[in-house]
Amino acid sequence: MTRIILASGSKARASVLAGAGVTFEVAIAGVDEAAVKTGLLAQGNGPREVADALAELKAVRVSRKHPGALVIGADQTLDLDGQLFDKAETMAEARDRLQHLRGKTHKLHSAVVVALDGEAIWREVPAAKLTMRPFTDAFLDDFLARGGEGLLGSVGCYRLEDDGVQLFSRIDGDYFTILGLPLMGLLDLLRRYGALVL
Repeated sequence: MTRIILASGSKARASVLAGAGVTFEVAIAGVDEAAVKTGLLAQGNGPREVADALAELKAVRVSRKHPGALVIGADQTLDLDGQLFDKAETMAEARDRLQHLRGKTHKLHSAVVVALDGEAIWREVPAAKLTMRPFTDAFLDDFLARGGEGLLGSVGCYRLEDDGVQLFSRIDGDYFTILGLPLMGLLDLLRRYGALVL
């Protein structure tokens, strides 16, 4: 079987892959994401392009060190009317983020790129549209108290797979895209390259 490497330290992405029955290793790419984002945005790239470029950079960087392995790079950006949002660093920022998103529709761009021998061989960058309901400040405070600093691991400061789903009135898009690792096309690619049984 062809080796599979996830070029990410994301517990959510690892959980998605493991839950699908995929055997894989983890190798962190060591990319300065903030610097790359700054450069890409300065060049006029939008949130979708930033996610795609970061996913490719991670996959290719790790792939160069692991010949013959299929390396999965992934990245997700939150896009509100074309503006890219990074992860909140504090609970106060998380509260501000959720207040800003309240009652609005935002997109999550989830890029996944597979590299082999230092070259990107496949990619997908689907998006999901999520509409937050106009929840009360009391609900928000309770939600933040329950979620705690674990919410800071999500760019939107919510975990849809947990009670974060209560923040929304409408969701259009693939569940795995929202979790940050679009899975169906990826599994097909892994089968085609002999990394999974047909």
